[in-house]
Amino acid sequence: MREYLLTLCITAAVTYLLTGPVRKFAIVAGAMPEIRARDVHREPTPRLGGIAMFFGLCAGLLVADHLTNLSEVFDKSNEPRALLSGAALIWLIGVLDDKFEIDALIKLGGQMIAAGVMVMQGLTILWLPIPSVGTVALTQWQGTLLTVALVVITINAVNFVDGLDGLASGMVCIAAAAFFMYAYRIWFSYGIEAAAPATLFAAILMGMCLGFLPHNMHPARIFMGDSGSMLIGLVLAAGAISITGQVDPDVMNLFAGSERNTVHQMVPVYIPLLLPLTIIAVPAADLVLAIVRRTWRGQSPFAADRGHLHHRLLEIGHSHSRAVLIMYFWSALIAFGALAFSVNSASMWIVLGVVILSAIGLALLLLPRFTPRAPRWAEAFVPPRYRRRRAAAVAEAAAIAVPEAAVGASEEPEHRTPVAAGVAGVNGATAIGARSRFLDRRKAGTSR
Repeated sequence: MREYLLTLCITAAVTYLLTGPVRKFAIVAGAMPEIRARDVHREPTPRLGGIAMFFGLCAGLLVADHLTNLSEVFDKSNEPRALLSGAALIWLIGVLDDKFEIDALIKLGGQMIAAGVMVMQGLTILWLPIPSVGTVALTQWQGTLLTVALVVITINAVNFVDGLDGLASGMVCIAAAAFFMYAYRIWFSYGIEAAAPATLFAAILMGMCLGFLPHNMHPARIFMGDSGSMLIGLVLAAGAISITGQVDPDVMNLFAGSERNTVHQMVPVYIPLLLPLTIIAVPAADLVLAIVRRTWRGQSPFAADRGHLHHRLLEIGHSHSRAVLIMYFWSALIAFGALAFSVNSASMWIVLGVVILSAIGLALLLLPRFTPRAPRWAEAFVPPRYRRRRAAAVAEAAAIAVPEAAVGASEEPEHRTPVAAGVAGVNGATAIGARSRFLDRRKAGTSR
């Protein structure tokens, strides 16, 4: 455990220290696209945060290779090298997209090639534990297709949810923490060395996200871009593939005893099939809803819009930070709920706890829909926002201010100077000098 924690800390430190220089490089390189209609930030912010995350990944693998116990992972398995090869390819594609905005189909082809590179080096699904059937060995083509599909789905699910400051990195960090606890239990409790690569991948992924989060929290000073979102999606998928298709269920000796006991003991074997889906349950749901929504409108599934889950939270009335925290809450509930069920599937307390927390999450989700007002006799004892007279006065003042602002705008039009990407003096979310404010996002960029 000490070596895993050391690897995590080194990865986080390298990512954190490199993000600042990478941010300055992104500004100089002009990787600061104009604000589009679907964006929620108001100032041009540099991308290419994935560069720091990729070097954090390399540092984590390098440190692990020189540690006493973790070095055995590199000696007995080729999976770390397979991960590094696929990550390097998907990272290059993401960097090009952050700078030049390449076509979506080209990115999809690059994702499939990166998954194929990992398959060629041994990181693939070899067998599947099927309920009431047992362990089913897959042919080479079946394993390859299933591996590529899982990698592409995970990458795009993480990429789709990357729409608010700190959202994607925080959700993936929560998912990696749950996955690390599961993989470490399989490796330590059952003594299965084949689970060590997945445990290492989860520790490194946590370090990448934790090191980048301080720079990416609202208001973000830098975005990870596709170079970061696709990278962490690929690392998450690689860990799921490693522990699902490489760990032999027969080694766990779970088939002894009565049929009922066998079913309960087999839960840790079935969970790898479900845990990757539960980990990305919120991003995957967003991905499916986006495809259905765009197809129903006659648009391309890759056409961008403002209908994602985080956009809907903002439309309901949640603030930027609260919307991110709500998404964190649901991701943690699903991921750690599945983890707790894999440890003790017969406990009703786990189910009851998940139900109670789900009810609390729904109440927090719908909170902006309710605007309670205190009775008149209690208005002196509650904050001003709950007073009826205060609310009416604010609404009246707003109604008066709108016509005056419209008259002033018609008499004296305001001239704005657009902020060009890569210009000296621009500092992302916190500009040095005069700030650039875009009151109407639809006029600030393209309609995509």
